[in-house]
Amino acid sequence: MRNSRRARRKLESTELNITAFMNLMVILVPFLLITAVFSRLTILQLNLPASSSEPAEEPEQSVQLEITIRENSIEVGDRRGVLLGRYPSTDEGYDLEKLVEKLNAIKEKNPDKLDATLLLEPEIPYDVLVQVMDKIRVSETIEDGELVKAELFPLISIGDAVSLPASLPETSTEGGKT
Repeated sequence: MRNSRRARRKLESTELNITAFMNLMVILVPFLLITAVFSRLTILQLNLPASSSEPAEEPEQSVQLEITIRENSIEVGDRRGVLLGRYPSTDEGYDLEKLVEKLNAIKEKNPDKLDATLLLEPEIPYDVLVQVMDKIRVSETIEDGELVKAELFPLISIGDAVSLPASLPETSTEGGKT
């Protein structure tokens, strides 16, 4: 008689109750699906220099645009050595609005130009890089109460800026030939 009681206990203890687990899954799966929708990744295609040691032949263009972000200013220039504008930074940050005005003027004179080179000094924050890249790619203006986006220079190459010697004075210039 004792053996029959043990056999009954073994049979009763082998049943699993998975109702609580199923209730948990019914709540957890929709929650995970809803929160996963909000993660988004944006990728921007950049042009990097070629790995060849031979200099690439570039077609003759009117302007080879270089924007250099320095610790205390943003410089817009031609790769051939012509400074088109220098915009010093203030306590509020870099003057990105004047930069956009200059880029719009360059784009008006060179409508077929799509590429620009962005050069940075080593200690420039990543946030500044992203803000300037956004301003170089697209110009946003408000016309008749609507936001109008115009393409400026979407093909951006990035690189390291040549550091200026400490003996050179920093002067503010906005003129220059385009």
